[in-house]
Amino acid sequence: MAEETVAAVAGAGLTLGGAAPDFCLRDQFGQDVRLSEFRGRKAVALLFFPYAFSGVCTGELTGVKRRLDEFLTFDTEVLAISCDPVYSLRAFADGDGLNFPLLSDFWPHGEVARAYDVFDEERGCARRSSYVIDKEGLVRWSVHNAMPEGRDLDEHLRQLTSVL
Repeated sequence: MAEETVAAVAGAGLTLGGAAPDFCLRDQFGQDVRLSEFRGRKAVALLFFPYAFSGVCTGELTGVKRRLDEFLTFDTEVLAISCDPVYSLRAFADGDGLNFPLLSDFWPHGEVARAYDVFDEERGCARRSSYVIDKEGLVRWSVHNAMPEGRDLDEHLRQLTSVL
């Protein structure tokens, strides 16, 4: 299964058209980023990724970096979230030139991933999952990829811009 798009249910307790769980996480620079800060201003693509420095994650996030002008606009934002510590995310971002927010869901470990029903208890990491949150803070789209399967960034951009 390369990709699974969820039409009616975005996760346990999450429904399309329902409110996205708010969170406050630290980025790779140690700065707090709160999802609700974008409400009323920007649609947000949340990209949960399993591990910094892993092959598929590096490829995906490098792909986002190459297309950053499409993902980050006056009306859109991209937030990448993993359960790695802030310091690992900083080294990962510096090593690959990733200049967009990489958020640490390290402690309490996987709390935000659990809120979005994408925490893999067995592996202790977020599953490769994405959500598009509209400007009102509502979940409009989600997709969950198998661990070794990369995301379709074209489809992510289509979904992100479709909620504007």
